[in-house]
Amino acid sequence: MTNPDILITGATVAADLTERGADLAAAPTVDLRISGGRIVERAAAGTLVAAEGERVIDATGLVAMTGLVDLHTHLREPGFEQSETVLTGTRAAAAGGFTTVFAMANTMPVQDTAGVVEQVQSLGDAAGYATVRPIGAVTEDLAGERLSEIGAMAQSRAAVRVFSDDGKCVHDSLLMRRALEYVKTFDGVVAQHAQDPRLTEGAQMNEGALSSELGLKGWPAVAEESIIARDVLLAEHIGARLHICHLSTAGSVEVVRWAKARGVQVTAEVTPHHLILTDEKARSYDPRYKVNPPLRRDEDVRALRVAVADGVIDIIATDHAPHPAESKECEWGAAAFGMVGLESALPIALLALVNEGHTSWAELERLLSQKPAEIGRLEGHPASLEVDQVADLVLIDPGASSVFSVADLKGMSHNSPFLDMELPGRVAYTVRRGYLTLDNGELVSAPAVAAAAQEATR
Repeated sequence: MTNPDILITGATVAADLTERGADLAAAPTVDLRISGGRIVERAAAGTLVAAEGERVIDATGLVAMTGLVDLHTHLREPGFEQSETVLTGTRAAAAGGFTTVFAMANTMPVQDTAGVVEQVQSLGDAAGYATVRPIGAVTEDLAGERLSEIGAMAQSRAAVRVFSDDGKCVHDSLLMRRALEYVKTFDGVVAQHAQDPRLTEGAQMNEGALSSELGLKGWPAVAEESIIARDVLLAEHIGARLHICHLSTAGSVEVVRWAKARGVQVTAEVTPHHLILTDEKARSYDPRYKVNPPLRRDEDVRALRVAVADGVIDIIATDHAPHPAESKECEWGAAAFGMVGLESALPIALLALVNEGHTSWAELERLLSQKPAEIGRLEGHPASLEVDQVADLVLIDPGASSVFSVADLKGMSHNSPFLDMELPGRVAYTVRRGYLTLDNGELVSAPAVAAAAQEATR
């Protein structure tokens, strides 16, 4: 199979939309030609002429940005294929505009050895819908007792640079120090799930008046904030890179703001759901809204949006956490924590940030593409949509609006908190390494994508 060249005509480039609230209709438009997995020509719209056999995409009214990168995805394979597989999870990624996902380590077996991370990467290579970069566990079997094979994973074919026990906190201070010291030697990063386990035993939702009213054990904000405070001090002491997963409270924002002002090498992510949903959703006892960390107060949501706008929060990451129906369609106390989020991340970011004037399109590209690639030390990710850059990109229809439904979910699990919500924007096309994975809103067939992926890696 030969992957056809692609000519994209009349696209508005997100990087050119630097003003918040910019008039998209007044922005310049461009043509982009893709061949051999790279952008080979870029010119003013209407300049480039289609060659014989070239696929032409009319991108009039569409916004183009570099492919989205998710630094926090749970693909579940190996071990939990009843929830998701690398194939189905990367199909969901392509549908959401993602060309790369970083796969969290809480699989079975755990991604704590070179062999397992290489297996996960190979599964991603075979599927072809997105680049899969495994995240290595910080501790063996996520048990928090001994460091994992960090060096071996870093030196493996998977070249792991991000390490996390996500789902569990590295709560032992000495182990956390040793992990930071280790990753510093090869410019890696520890991504911390900030949750003091003693302060959250049996916790079900955000601690406050509402948790008391509903009779659900509260999850205090300080359980997150205290771990972040400890870890930024350790990172400062060692001079290592630290990343905070799914930051969720106003207090956590202030700790990270303080640390950055001191020059600590700390970055932080926020999930789409923490930017728009509050703990009031727990009133329904609908387990779709049960998540770790829990949905917080309206004051926290407002603080998170401000923190994104002023750069204290560096990226948006989905924390895509699929579960089978039996794990979510049950009473609240028995339900699993987690939500799927790859397909809805971009529309929620538009709704919460761009449409509210908190960020520009150019800033959104940095939040969802450039900065997560930088934190994850993702080699080959395009720095822009300029000539000679790798053709990882997404085309978005900003004027579209639709009710989000199960039909929009392309993975195996349907535990989305956004079902039946009217969401703005539509991912129209996803291009990975020069071949289409999403074509006018429809996923390209798996054999075609796999064949194109094999050709692209030759």
